[in-house]
Formats: sequence, C-alpha cells, structure tokens
Amino acid sequence: MSKYKGKKILIVGLGRSGVSVAKYMSKQGARIMITDIKQKTELLEYVKEIAHLKVDFDFGRHTNRYFHEADLIVLSPGVPTSLQPIEEAKEKGVAITTEVDLAAKSIDCPLIAITGTNGKTTTSTMVNHMFQADGQKTFLGGNIGIPLLEYVAGGEKADTVVAELSSFQTALAQKVVPAVAVFTNIGEDHLDRYPDMEAYVDAKKNLLKACDRNTYVVLNFDDPVVSGFADETNGKVLWYTKKNPMKIGGQFAEDFCGVYLSDDRKSIVEKITGQEHTYDLRGLRLFGEHNRENVMAGICAARVQGVSPTAIQEAINSFQGVPHRLEFVRKKNGVYFFNDSKATNVMSVERSLASFKKSPVILIAGGKDKDMDFSPLSEHVKSRVKILILIGEAKEKINRAIGDTCETYLMGTFEESVLLAYQKSRSGDIILLSPGCASYDMFRNFEERGDYFKKLVNQL
Repeated sequence: MSKYKGKKILIVGLGRSGVSVAKYMSKQGARIMITDIKQKTELLEYVKEIAHLKVDFDFGRHTNRYFHEADLIVLSPGVPTSLQPIEEAKEKGVAITTEVDLAAKSIDCPLIAITGTNGKTTTSTMVNHMFQADGQKTFLGGNIGIPLLEYVAGGEKADTVVAELSSFQTALAQKVVPAVAVFTNIGEDHLDRYPDMEAYVDAKKNLLKACDRNTYVVLNFDDPVVSGFADETNGKVLWYTKKNPMKIGGQFAEDFCGVYLSDDRKSIVEKITGQEHTYDLRGLRLFGEHNRENVMAGICAARVQGVSPTAIQEAINSFQGVPHRLEFVRKKNGVYFFNDSKATNVMSVERSLASFKKSPVILIAGGKDKDMDFSPLSEHVKSRVKILILIGEAKEKINRAIGDTCETYLMGTFEESVLLAYQKSRSGDIILLSPGCASYDMFRNFEERGDYFKKLVNQL
C-alpha cells in the first residue's frame, strides 16, 4: 500500500511540474489539492490535462485552510518559499518537498544532474546525445520541460537519467544524490526571487551538499565561483577548462583530472581514465566559445559513466544545438537572423555577443527585469553592437545602463522591433534576439517569445 493513500497532498503551483505531481499522487490514492495565484483562465491547458482526476482547486489566491490541512506540500519550481502560508506550514511541522525529490527517491539508475546559470540546457541535451550515440537508453528531463516524475510514472527503465536543474529545483533538493553533478557557471540571475547573490549561490550549492564521496563533481575551473566548490565537496572532482593545465602549473597540473581546450581551440584533450583522448571540434555545429565549454562539461559527465570516445566524437559532429539558444532562423538579403530567446540574464547575452566577433550585430533585448545589473553589458555592446533595440518592461532601465554605447531605440511592440531591426540592417549584419530578461511581461515563456520571433522573421 502506498504511504500516500488517503493523505492530503497540496500542490502549490499548477504548471507542468504540478500536473505531473497530481497524476502521480492520484495513482497513489492521495487526496489532491492545488493552489495557484493565477486565475483558472490562465491555466486552462493544465486544468484540462487533469480534468479526469478528483482535485480541489483554489485559483487566484492561496487559501490558508489548504496549507493547514495538508499532510504534505509539494512546491512547484516557480513558487517562492518565502510565501507566508508556506512559512506558517513549516512552523506547524508540515512536510514540504518538490517534484524532483519525489522522483529522485524512485530513480534506480545513475542520475546526472546539471545546473548553473547558463549552459544547462545545451549541456544536458548534449550529454543525452552522447549517451544515445553510445547506444544507451536515456531519459532527459527536469528544468528542460519534462518533469522527472514522468520517468518514474512511465515504467520504462533507462540506463541513465539526465536532469537539468534550476536553482529553484536545487534549493529544496534533499533526496537527489547524483552519480554525476555538473556545475557550469554562476552569474547574476533570478535576483527578483533571491534577496542577494549569496542566496542564489547557496541555492545552487544545495546540490553540491547532496553529493557523496561516490559522486563525480564536474566543475568549471574558469568560473571563480564554481571553481571554489572544489573545497566544499566530498565528491570526486573533475575539471574542465579553456586553459592548458600544464601552463597553469603547480599542483593543479600535476593532479589534473578532466578535459581542457587545446591551444589552437580546435580540439579538446581528455585526461580522465589514465589514457589521453583528443576530440576534434572542427565538426562542431554550435557557435561561440561558451559552447566549447558545454562540450567539455558533457565529455566529463559522459566519460565517467562509460561512454566511449568514439561515441562522444560522433555526438560532437552530429549535435545541432537546442531551440531558442543561438538558433539560426533565416538569411534574407545577406542578413542573418538568430533566435536566442533563452538568454534571460546578462551573462548569457555577453556570451552570445562574443560568438559574433566579425559581423555587426543589431541586438533586440529587454523584457521583464529580474532585478539585474545591465551595466556589465556596456563594453560588449560598445564593441559588437551597431544598433540596440529595447523592448518590454525593462527597456528604460537597460537604456539608462547602456543606451549611450550605440544607436539605441525604445520600442512599443515586439513586432515593431523586428521590423525596425530589418529596416536598419545591411548585408552581412546579424540580427540577434538575446533579451537578457524574462519573457512573461509579453509572453508566457521564452519558447513562445522565440517562436513568435521566428514567425515574424519568416514573414519579412
């Protein structure tokens, strides 16, 4: 008999994760309550998906009664833990968990957990691609859009589960003990959710605390925050770096275990298993130095789980990237359009701009501000952007921070922005949508924003 049978389970936040929890708990015989501050009309697609289940809904508010009656509260990733009803439930001793933790307890194959500020999705997808190239059966889920509970509920066994985890998911993770934990980088993000940068870093480090001595911990040596994690883990550290360890020297070079970028930037050298392997990057289809970092992180995760060098090379050559991340859309009259809607923070925009070193860029940026400092973009915009087009709630703030670095326009609509970008362009230019902001002042999510951009571009 399920331990949840007859128990009152409160799901806070009806998104993809909440739907997955509702289906899972229904099969366990639990009594399900769902609360969300959004109105029912905003959540119809999710409501319809669980319409066949017996569920008590509370839309447009959070009713204290639900929190007080619950035997277990399951928080969706987008829900702040600081909500007063949640704090009161904690004081009353109500158990609080997440969809990721519920799933982790039932995953009986190696779990590769990938987190960081940027590069999570590309790295997760690439790692999954490497395993599949090796003939292994995988499940790719987490923050990438497929809840891990769907793997548990599906019944089909995978050789490996690859999970992209956001800070919202790592912050409350208690049952996640990965075989491999990958930390890509740490930069400003979600400061509208966290009181300060330290709290955001701590949310990421919660995954680090879950790693035991058998966990391989993959760290970016070139990121000053992530590299410091080596002193805080009991796991087996693997490094990836754009620098030759021999040139760094000292104990680091002597003990180096991981991968690094060759001096000519055309290959990756692996020193993990005792036998050195080299991977050719000339067939890599992804733009930007940051994607070389993602490949290096992926190699570390794949190799310690037994993926062959041959399969990894095949995966490098065949991987086509992920939608909405420096995604090539179209070439029209010599002008190249790129959809980078997934760039929702400043660091991500910096990395995207660095990918276009020779061609002038017309940058479309803006959206809903996450309380970020946009001034670090100044030098990148000054050196690479010929026209800056700003949209959304954050346009005034971005303009104050960097508007004097180049020709700048503040636009009223997304449609006008795309049209103006094309009108101002010349053959050889790059038109880049890289917002550096969240989407939900104008769109439901970054996918909808990116898809609409592609639609407008293809209509030009």
